[in-house]
Amino acid sequence: MRGRNVRLVIGAVGALFLALPLHARGPADGGRPVRVESVATVGTTVADLARSTRFFIDVLGFALEGNAPSEFSGRPFELLHGLFGARARVATLRLGRERIELTEYLAPRGQPYPVDTRGNDRWFQHIAIITSDMPEAYARLREHGVAHASSGPQRLPDWNPGAAGIAAFYFRDPDGHFLEILQFPAGKGEARWQAKDTLFLGIDHTAITVGSTTTALAFYRDGLGLTVAGHGENYGEEQEHLNNVFGARLRITTLRATDGPGIELLEYLAPRTGRPAPLDLAANDLAHWQTTLVADDPAPLLAAQHGGGLVSPDVVRVDAAAFGFSRGVMLRDPDGHAMRVVAR
Repeated sequence: MRGRNVRLVIGAVGALFLALPLHARGPADGGRPVRVESVATVGTTVADLARSTRFFIDVLGFALEGNAPSEFSGRPFELLHGLFGARARVATLRLGRERIELTEYLAPRGQPYPVDTRGNDRWFQHIAIITSDMPEAYARLREHGVAHASSGPQRLPDWNPGAAGIAAFYFRDPDGHFLEILQFPAGKGEARWQAKDTLFLGIDHTAITVGSTTTALAFYRDGLGLTVAGHGENYGEEQEHLNNVFGARLRITTLRATDGPGIELLEYLAPRTGRPAPLDLAANDLAHWQTTLVADDPAPLLAAQHGGGLVSPDVVRVDAAAFGFSRGVMLRDPDGHAMRVVAR
């Protein structure tokens, strides 16, 4: 295997990156954490942008932002995503208040999504799409021939007070990426997730599998300034059938910025057989997801990566008026998940 307060529309603009000089940085930049203000988009690499766009619009009710996908190339784009010779088409889609970003690399083409991926593999990531009616949503997915990742919708048991009554189902998009539909019972989740006016309401969080919650918190909480919004431990037959991992026992920690979907850490306490992300995972590989975080200044990440590793060799400056942010850097967390941290 090879926010809403900050109005970013990443990938929905027609202009190319413009290379601008970087300001000099002093050693003090590494002495303070980055403060993430919002989670702007969650994106993934796809093999066929037209096919994936139709899937999210026709099956899940997303809407395309802008009149057409945008095409990007040039030195700043290469540097930001750590991929030489990159040329990509990008579409930004919206559901409720949240946005996703789909990227097809025209050059160079990457590796396909690993068909044997399991939930405890540490390249695993998904988005949780909230539905107002689980039986109707499941029937819609069945009508469109969507591939199951769970055996069927699962209602989490009452003995687990944090998750009791939540209904969830994992499935796959046309490239094999995992997605989740989720329905909150009354009294759980945000109040807006109780609306009944549409079948799919928005994105509550993106979930990532990690090897150690403690290590991941050093990166996300201590390094990026995200706030722990909840935690719990899930196990039992329903959880096994949801994740399709026999004997699954998960420590789940939810982190949030002021704005945007949460980032949920999934640590498998059992089974501890999940595979690490490959060291050569690249932005054009279909296993690649990237979460775009808006911060006051991404520069401190160059000196203090908080257990992660840089993808971009430097902070890359772009034309703010054209692209929606002034500069950014991509890095991977300790488990290999890509975070694109950009300045407002």
